[in-house]
Parts: sequence; structure tokens; C-alpha cells
Amino acid sequence: MGYPKDLLSSRSIIKPGQYALIAPEGLVNNVIPGFENCRISILGSPKLGASFVDYVVTMHEGGKNSEGYCGEEDVECFVYVLSGKVKAKADDQEFVLEESGYLYCPPGVKMYLENMDSSDSRLFLYKQKHNPLKGRKPWVVSGHANEIEYMDYDDMHNVHLKDLLPLDLAFDMNFHILSFDPAASHPFVETHYQGHGAYLLSGEGMYNLDNEWIPVKKDDYIFMAPYVHQAAYAVGREPLTYVYSKDCNRDATL
Repeated sequence: MGYPKDLLSSRSIIKPGQYALIAPEGLVNNVIPGFENCRISILGSPKLGASFVDYVVTMHEGGKNSEGYCGEEDVECFVYVLSGKVKAKADDQEFVLEESGYLYCPPGVKMYLENMDSSDSRLFLYKQKHNPLKGRKPWVVSGHANEIEYMDYDDMHNVHLKDLLPLDLAFDMNFHILSFDPAASHPFVETHYQGHGAYLLSGEGMYNLDNEWIPVKKDDYIFMAPYVHQAAYAVGREPLTYVYSKDCNRDATL
């Protein structure tokens, strides 16, 4: 990176156990065993207060994880392609994923990734412990978000939602894409049991995190702990859009 060209400063805000805004310019490389010719930054994690781990991965030409990722009997994982083209495998099932492509691997299934592009491919990667439901098991799911039609969010024509995984009770989490047209917003400030990890795909906006309004934009990462106030509205000339995880289909434990 070379010598700094200005005063050292950061837009990132870190409040462990509550929320975090992590701007891309402050990310550092983390060495993750099994990933070759890749730059990986750990975003959300239990050290921040999350029940999951999120990463942003840049796979350079020839980048791959030949040893596989996850595969433990109690861990599920998900990958979303931000840009580029990758070959993805779930054990013996193989998929070609381009921008907006995704793959979910249930517990016990390893995920293999390999860059198929001559330039970088960028990924948003996730894992968490699976909360099983007796008599039900999730399955491998793959697709492209660009091929899924938006639904109106809470009956608002200017806020749009996509579900990337099935709504079946076998799944204890889902990934969604939420998109706000310019000047659109949440219908109210939310306070709920679920936590989120969100990666901003486009646009600019203001995000309410614990009743603090914070400017956000494309390539930012947001962690929201359970019960933290949260809401957004879009500013600028393009939609504010992000992909995010959400726990679902389970009761609170004692």
C-alpha cells in the first residue's frame, strides 16, 4: 500500500456486542488455512458479538480452497459472488457461479471454491453453527439472485426483497437481498431477537444503529446484534441494496 497520503482516519465504528460499521479501506488480510492465492478479511465474528462468521474474499487468478471449507457435522455455510466467476462444489455437486450466484452447504457438506476468471473474483462468505430441528434436515441450495424476482417489502412499492433460501422449517437461517429505491426507507425502526451481518451491494444511505444515524455506502459491512435498533433510508441516485443473513424458524432457548 505504501506510505499514507493523508491523515490517518476511518469511517468504521466498532461497538462489540451492539453493532459495527466496517469500511473496506480499513480491512486487513487474514490467513485462513486451505485458501490459496486469496485475500480474506474476517468481518463479523463471535469476538464482535455475532453468532456467525462473515468474510469478504478476493480470489486472485488461480485462487481456490482445495481442502474444502466447513463440512463439520454441526456447521453450515453460504457463499455469495459479489463479482467475477467461480466454480463451486458441495461435495460431489458442482456449480458455476457468476455475479449474484450463491451456494448453501448444510452441515456435514464441504464447500469447494475456485476462481474461473482471469482477474479477481470477490465473494461474501458465511458460516454458523446449525440449530437442528428434529425430523428435518436442510439440503444443498444454489442459484443466482439476479434470476429471482423482487417482492414488495411490507406492501411498500419502493422497497424490495428477495429470499435466497427456501422458507422450509429445516433451515434455521436465510439470506435475503433488501433494496431501497432512492428516498425509500424501512416502515419503522426495528427491534428484534435476530442478529444480522450485511454487505452493501450498491448505493448510499443512512443507517440507524442503536438510534445513531450513520452514513453507509457500497462495499461497507454492517453487523447488527439482537435487539439493536435498526432502520435505513436510501439517498443518492441509485438503490441502496444489501445482502444479509437472518436467523429464523427457531424458538428462543432458555
